[in-house]
Amino acid sequence: MPRFDTVHAPLAHWAETTPHTAAIDDGVTRFDFAALAQQVAVRAAALRQSDSPAVCWVDDVPDASAQLLSFLAIIASGRTAAVSDPDWPTAVRAQILARIAAGVGAETALAEAVSSSPFYIGFTSGSSGLPKGFRRSHGSWTSSFDICLESFGAGAAATMLVPGRLSHSTFLFGALLGLWSGAGVRLQSRFAAGPALDTLSRGDAGAMVAVPSQLILMLELAQRRKLAAMPGVQLLMIGGAPWNRARTPELQQLFPQARIVEFYGASETSFIAWTDSDSNLPDHVVGRPFSNVEVRIDAAAPDTPGLIYVRSPMVFSDYVTLRDSDEQPALLRDGDWLSVRDVGHLDEFGRLHLLGRQQRMLLAQGKNLFPEEVESVLAAHPAVAAASVQGIPDAVRGVQVAALLKLSEPVSPETLSAWCRERLEPYKVPRRFYACSDWPLTPSGKTDHKQLAQQLGDPAMPALQAL
Repeated sequence: MPRFDTVHAPLAHWAETTPHTAAIDDGVTRFDFAALAQQVAVRAAALRQSDSPAVCWVDDVPDASAQLLSFLAIIASGRTAAVSDPDWPTAVRAQILARIAAGVGAETALAEAVSSSPFYIGFTSGSSGLPKGFRRSHGSWTSSFDICLESFGAGAAATMLVPGRLSHSTFLFGALLGLWSGAGVRLQSRFAAGPALDTLSRGDAGAMVAVPSQLILMLELAQRRKLAAMPGVQLLMIGGAPWNRARTPELQQLFPQARIVEFYGASETSFIAWTDSDSNLPDHVVGRPFSNVEVRIDAAAPDTPGLIYVRSPMVFSDYVTLRDSDEQPALLRDGDWLSVRDVGHLDEFGRLHLLGRQQRMLLAQGKNLFPEEVESVLAAHPAVAAASVQGIPDAVRGVQVAALLKLSEPVSPETLSAWCRERLEPYKVPRRFYACSDWPLTPSGKTDHKQLAQQLGDPAMPALQAL
């Protein structure tokens, strides 16, 4: 496979070498590589002849195929594609559109796209409530595609099932990886476990990128339907949130020939570390750094956890929607090194252990407590579908540790306390447990810890019930 400098460059290559291979298929719309390359070229030429700004918004339509075509045409014209989230409230959307239009979107000077050129603006949650716009260069993602193919083996070059919105950067990456490799992509505009399983069982895709919540729903549906194993699946890529490794054997049974890979990273860093999923791995091990990633730990003392800094060709360029000082994110830069304030350490085997995000750290009984560690222990209990650990102010202990739970079956607080005491130091064991009947998720499918904290602070919230 030749080397490409831009994200869209492979389209012309595959259009020439494998023109009739399906490039994009969502069950309704289908383009082979020849048709896709032609459509992209026509639309890109029209954009070049227009007075469109340097940043263009991807078509705000529910059809993922149409969105991907819009995205490719924008970047092929030398512009930067911004991808909005359909769940943004009207007021939030208006603020972001105005900031893009007044800032980078006002630039009109264009040049031929090269590796260092920006091509994409995505959005991630912001501390002020306004999503942060992060900008990526072509080279940051072409490097990510290459290291993915190098690290994960032949399955990474299989037709990719992408079961989610392209406003989620993980799914956009998966879609573009399928085009980069020449194997094509199968799209779902909105995730549904049944159609995803059908696509894999028919052999229409040999790989899948997914967040843990999607895989759990697929496993549960497959078990209810008593589906046969699907040996045609070669690779499952799991990202976006921690995977409950206690369920890896079930996943392996359903996909017996699949390599099951967990990867760790952030919107600002892209890939950092990865591991083959193994139920025997400690929960906080996220794997070894990718071969093109350097990791350093800034700790107060040797052999203790500290801030994780990374240096790689895959990191983002900058933020584009931040204005006021109180909107500045917790990101740290030290020359070429970057930290999103995750805390962890490297062990003697070179594996990276992720304890949690510095901003979520609690001080309980004078000791640092990372909610993510307790959440992973709780989520491994058969009755717990999801967990969020919060701190309630306590004059004696600093905070009382509280666990908000999405339950899959009834369970007593005594049972949960005993489960935690067997696996955690005493100060980390939650003192209070609450069941939440309306579990909030972020647009990317992760638990919305901020909203749960607000619910915990409001005793009138009907969705919470003390166990």
